[in-house]
Amino acid sequence: MNICHRLFGLVAVLALAAPTSPSSAADKKVWITIGDTAFRQVRQLLPNVVPIESRQLAGGGQTIHAVSVREHELETIAGAIHQRLQQCGGFVFHTTEAEARAALRPMPATDSSPSYAIDHRELVVPVLAQMSDKPIETTILKLSGFTNRYYKSPAGVDASNWLFTTWSEMTRGRPDITVRQITHAGYPQQSVMLSIAGSDQADENIVLGAHLDSILVSRMSDTAQAPGADDDASGVASLTEALRAMLELQYKPKRSIHIVAYAAEEVGLRGSQDIARSFKQANSKVVGVLQLDMTNYKGAANDIYLFTDYTDNKQNAFLAQLVTAYLPDLKVGYDQCGYACSDHASWQAQGYPTSMPFESSFARDNPAIHSAKDTYANTGGQALHALKFARLAAAFAIEMGSTEKQKAPPRLLGGALLNN
Repeated sequence: MNICHRLFGLVAVLALAAPTSPSSAADKKVWITIGDTAFRQVRQLLPNVVPIESRQLAGGGQTIHAVSVREHELETIAGAIHQRLQQCGGFVFHTTEAEARAALRPMPATDSSPSYAIDHRELVVPVLAQMSDKPIETTILKLSGFTNRYYKSPAGVDASNWLFTTWSEMTRGRPDITVRQITHAGYPQQSVMLSIAGSDQADENIVLGAHLDSILVSRMSDTAQAPGADDDASGVASLTEALRAMLELQYKPKRSIHIVAYAAEEVGLRGSQDIARSFKQANSKVVGVLQLDMTNYKGAANDIYLFTDYTDNKQNAFLAQLVTAYLPDLKVGYDQCGYACSDHASWQAQGYPTSMPFESSFARDNPAIHSAKDTYANTGGQALHALKFARLAAAFAIEMGSTEKQKAPPRLLGGALLNN
């Protein structure tokens, strides 16, 4: 995730930012959009970087800059920001200047929001009762068992292949479900998308996502240990458990539901950008997007924190209502995570309503992420916190996917008109 841990010293940052000898491919010119707070840190390392355009975006409060850099500088930028700020990353990758400038003018919000009624308890409650922390543990251990899941590494490719096979086996015998890998330009890791076709309003879509890749704050290599148990094996595992329980209860939505494990989140939301843009280019109606990026470290007093910047206020309120209705023992807090803090930002930029429930407050997130210490053991060797998010995701998917109930038509009895 692009939400990071405690401040480190300037000496460590400058050591991290020491220049390397990039290959000609890695030295190509690319563009990023980046929040002003992060940009001021970048200027200390790369003083010649100058914005080509700047603009204040709605919903976040800070100025966003479009900047040209060399591709080999991206990890240096991300690592330095991680070390010096509680927000790391905080930028979006673009292949062209036109894309970067367009990102400063995000799509207007769509008018496709549903009524957000909570009226499918008979569907939701049995699914939530079916869910357990043990399958979440299994998935986290498997994903964090890869050497790393870096978007350029063979292990990152292997992790994508494993998840594709796992989801495919889980959904065997369901002709309404397809699982596919999505290839992206410029790197080998593929995103994995599972789609459940809606039975009634299939052209309306709900998207639940987490990111597949992992990264170290220091230099990456094919052999670097980047287990990413919390960031973000936990998010993928929470969604996988929501899926397992819905399959177990034979839930079939009326709207189409897509569960996505995105490639290359840690280097500018690259996988999710491609996918969100493809939905927009196809004029697809997306009525809700939920992102789970880190779910298994309870670092603060509340159980679930809803980020209020660069997200949809109405959908956030709906998530809080879902917690009250289905998870009444949990406490909800609110915080902000800054520009481009995770993959929901790719969908928000296309005008779709997004939410991101998170494991802790901004200031008390997991201090082990983006290091070799981001292991399952270092989140207590249990997945009970992640189970909360799995249940919230399932409730969201079912309530959104089932569409609003229709009132029964009035009926006649003894000549009198009765309303049901």
